This record gives sequence, structure tokens and C-alpha cells, in this order.
Amino acid sequence: MSTFSPQRRDPSVPERPGLPASGERGRWACPPGARRALALFAAVRLTGAALVVAVNVLTGRSMLKGLAHSWDSVWYLHIATHGYGTRLHITDSGAVQTDWAFFPLYPALIRALDHVPLLSPGVAALLIAWAATALAALGVYAIGHRLHGRAVATAMVALWAVLPHSVVLTLAYTEPLFIALAVWSLYALLDHRWLTAGLLAGLAGLTRPNGYAAAAAVLGVAALEVVRRRGRVPAGLWAGVCAAPLGWTAYLLLVGHRTGDLLHGYFQVQSAWESRFDLGLGTLRFLATMPLFDGGIIYPVALVVVAAGILLFGLLCRDRAPLALVLFTAALLLPVVAVSGPFESKPRFLLPAFPLLIPAAQALVRMRRTNPEGALRLCWTLAGFSLLYGTYVATFANHSP
Repeated sequence: MSTFSPQRRDPSVPERPGLPASGERGRWACPPGARRALALFAAVRLTGAALVVAVNVLTGRSMLKGLAHSWDSVWYLHIATHGYGTRLHITDSGAVQTDWAFFPLYPALIRALDHVPLLSPGVAALLIAWAATALAALGVYAIGHRLHGRAVATAMVALWAVLPHSVVLTLAYTEPLFIALAVWSLYALLDHRWLTAGLLAGLAGLTRPNGYAAAAAVLGVAALEVVRRRGRVPAGLWAGVCAAPLGWTAYLLLVGHRTGDLLHGYFQVQSAWESRFDLGLGTLRFLATMPLFDGGIIYPVALVVVAAGILLFGLLCRDRAPLALVLFTAALLLPVVAVSGPFESKPRFLLPAFPLLIPAAQALVRMRRTNPEGALRLCWTLAGFSLLYGTYVATFANHSP
């Protein structure tokens, strides 16, 4: 009679981080070390939110001012409460800005929660954003752990928490929702869960103008798979390919229909917000005159962040990151470089490009091994600057984060 002996795992072959050790494809498991990384992330970002609230109280403003009732947040709350159709006439330029520039998923979720008793639209918007931020941080960790292990994954989440514009992750903005949907779409894509990846990418496309980035990753990876398999691919791939661009495309066509120009209507709406595809000429003209602007520290920080993003993208490509991450990041970086618009907001547009943190996280892990005290000082410095800068942007700056 034979006895069963459990098979020992070869230690030279790493398990697939973030997935069940048995290789089951039916469920996702929380990667090891995720709770510690999320606790670190939450500590930094909740401290940032508390600083914004404290400054508001000390200056006699509403506690939620800057968190839920400023800049783009006002537009989302107005859409959630009154629907679309608001126009704003700009006296200086004569442009007419409309709320059709803002995608519908986030306001729709706010409106759905608004029916909960004692829950104001502003609080509902923050609850959605904070819940999405937690899911996004978990997704960033899961992808980092899957590709490079616990240390790099933890460093990615930590660096994401201390980026200068990470204060946006605690505001009533669409970035948290978009990132949460996109990061888990990419995670599914890495595992070839085509339908899941496509459906999440389709929802991501309903959140922001750059929501097409998740769809670009799905379509690009799917195209490579079709070529590699010579067309013999599962039906789920075709379903995912159809679903991925559906949300973004449907909203653009809807705006085009409402404005009377089906294919160009949305882009005309965006042009009124000074957002035009001009291969970066507008950005170059702005940079040539940037010292003449009274932007304080906002513009120099934005310039450093954009330049660092371009450099890190080169390192990401050099390290042969998965195609899904490269395509997603490239799709986010392209409008930052090639589309004119408020320069101070460009770092915010790069906030979803978390794959850029992979090379930086790897460097931080190496530094921690060779110079732990230096790595710790660097982290404290970045955290301190992020908290102070984020508080300034959310409370005192005359520019949208």
C-alpha cells in the first residue's frame, strides 16, 4: 500500500506572487506582506488628509474644503446633483467650458450613494475616492509582488504614497477610481483573464479622458497574443477586446452626438479647457516663459515630476517590463508630453502611471541593503515634502492639483 507524500516545492522556482500557491485560476489571493504595505500607505495619506483638515479649521474654512469642494471636485458634485448641461463662459478668452469634459462614472457613483441617509454628496465622493485608493494601493502591491517580490512591492506602495501629488488620492477626484479599475485590469491581463481585464478597462474608460490607457494595454497584449497563437485564441479574448474600449468610446460618441459633431465634439469641448493635441508645442512655449509666471513652487515641482517620469519610462522599457505595463504607461505619458494644457496638472495625470515606480523601487531596495540609514532618511524626506507640498496645493495654491 502506497502512502501519499506532499510534493515539495523547488526553492529555485519562485511561486507566482499574488496568486494561490496551487495555481488555481478561480480566485485571487492577498499577496504576502500586503497588509503591512497598505498600513504604511494609509498612515502617510491619512496624515496628509488630516493636515488639510487642520489647516482648514485653523483658517476658518470648511473642514472638507480642499478635500471635497474645490477645483474639479465642484464639477463632479454638481453633475452628481444636477446632471450634465452646465456652461461656464470665460471672460478673458471667450471660451465656453461645459461639464461634458468630465466623464460620468464617478458622478454616477456619488449620485447612487447620495440616497443614503445623512450622507452628503461631498462625503459620498470622499468615501468612494478613499475606498478606490485602498483598492488601487492593493493592486499596485499585488503587481509589484507578482513581478519582483515583497521588498520591491512594498517600496512601490511607499513611493506612491509620498509622490508630491499623491494628495490627490485623498481628494474627491477621479484618479483613485480610475487607478483602482486600471490596476486590477492590468493584473487580470498579466494572468490572461481577458474578459475580466476588458470589463475593468471598459469601466476605467468611463472615469477619465485618459481612461483609454487601460484599453490600450488590453488591445496591445491581445494583438500580440493573436499573432503568437496565429489566431487560435480563446473566445474570452475577443470578448475582452470588445469590452475594453467600450466605455471611453461610448462617452466620446455621446458627447459628439450632444454637441452636433459625432467624431470631434468631445475634442472641441476639451479645447475650451485649453487641452489640445499639438505634439507638445504649447508645453514648450510655456516652458520658455515659465520664469515669468508667478506659480511659486508649483511649476518647478511639475517640471521635475514630468522629467522624472520620462526618465523612468526609459528605464522601465530597458528592464523589459511586461508589455501590458509598458503600453499602459506609454498611453498615460503621451498626452502629458504631446497635449497642451495646464502644466501644473501634468504630474496628476502621471499619478496613475504606477509602473514608473518599478525602477525607482528597485533602486530603493538596493539602497536599503547597502545604506539602510540613507534609505530611511530619503524616505522620511520624501514623506515630509509630500505632506507639506500636498497640504499647500490643497489649501493655499491658486492652481488645481
